[in-house]
Amino acid sequence: MAVKLTPINSSKSPAPAAPYSHAMKAGDFIYLSGQIALTPENKPVGGPIAQRATQIMENIKSVLADCNSSLERVVKVNIFLTDINDFAEFNKVYGSYFNTHKPARSCVAVAALPLNETVEVEVIAVENE
Repeated sequence: MAVKLTPINSSKSPAPAAPYSHAMKAGDFIYLSGQIALTPENKPVGGPIAQRATQIMENIKSVLADCNSSLERVVKVNIFLTDINDFAEFNKVYGSYFNTHKPARSCVAVAALPLNETVEVEVIAVENE
């Protein structure tokens, strides 16, 4: 049986910076593209990692809402940091969004990210029941 693929773009999140969708639905699963610290108006969020992480999590919430999902339906999170020393501060913000529901997760240090960002987060979720 073929799985229906549906691209999703959220008007409440920054426009994609390249040829990709904010998310792709495949059956009940939702695969979000990596989110960086841009406002819905495509303005970069500078400052400490906590400010950037907060914007990223808000962008993720917006995309998930447009996909009929939510943070409580996230099953996997991948985090990319250009400085692993930001790990603890990032976790404080992350923990405030995932304080009871704790999806599977990976966090890796990378040499660089697009647009000179310092953190990027992608998630896999399922639709609300």
